[in-house]
Amino acid sequence: MTYENLVPVIRKLAIEAGAKIMEIYNSDDFDVKVKSDDSPVTAADEAADALISAGLRAAFPDMMLVTEEQAASHKERGDTFLIVDPLDGTKEFIHRRGDFTVNIALVEEGVPTRGVVYAPARQRMFFTLADGSAVEETGAFDPETIGETRPIRVADSNNSALMVVASKSHRDQATDDYINKYSVKDSKSAGSSLKFCLVATGEADLYPRVGRTMEWDTAAGHAVLAGAGGKVVRFDDHSPLKYGKEGYANPFFIAYAPAVELKEA
Repeated sequence: MTYENLVPVIRKLAIEAGAKIMEIYNSDDFDVKVKSDDSPVTAADEAADALISAGLRAAFPDMMLVTEEQAASHKERGDTFLIVDPLDGTKEFIHRRGDFTVNIALVEEGVPTRGVVYAPARQRMFFTLADGSAVEETGAFDPETIGETRPIRVADSNNSALMVVASKSHRDQATDDYINKYSVKDSKSAGSSLKFCLVATGEADLYPRVGRTMEWDTAAGHAVLAGAGGKVVRFDDHSPLKYGKEGYANPFFIAYAPAVELKEA
């Protein structure tokens, strides 16, 4: 596998999965089930997972694959693997709020190096090119042909007037207490991995997450943000957030533009 053949495959699969998701999203009704960890899952999650998993296994049969919807894949361990959240933001999907994404990433030596984040209801797509730089694609999102793209870059943040983005479904007092350590011009809420992308494009400076996430929730957004010059660190000691951890669970973390002067937890 090379970056040159990886990037078109993950972009194509994200678009095709997004089309399946939107078919169900725009239907009159859909069933919602509850998984063993009490999180919701829909037919859209399952259809997108089946499509992406089949595509990745066909293209890269020797690469370890971890996907949210296949518990058996969580038992494998390694520091280099493909990781998928076929529908990040299921609660946003269920409530038809639009802030859900398809996430596919490559992790190498514990670091997300390439990824794609596609928000089909928002018509926004972010991904890393073969050289690792991050772009936003605009246009028709043809699965076979990359359309017009623009390079994205984190903001040169003004620490006296920061823009903060936080979770739409999981914002709590602990998050607000941490945000209040900064001089904040304004804050916005967003669902799913779009929060990483808003920092990557310079639409926000800081995204603190004081709550539970899994590696498949964050890897693709992390890769896009890193490709735009951003960073993701642990909340407790500001060390880089690593992947391939036991159980694929993340600690609390902070995603930010490097010009931000980070505050202690």
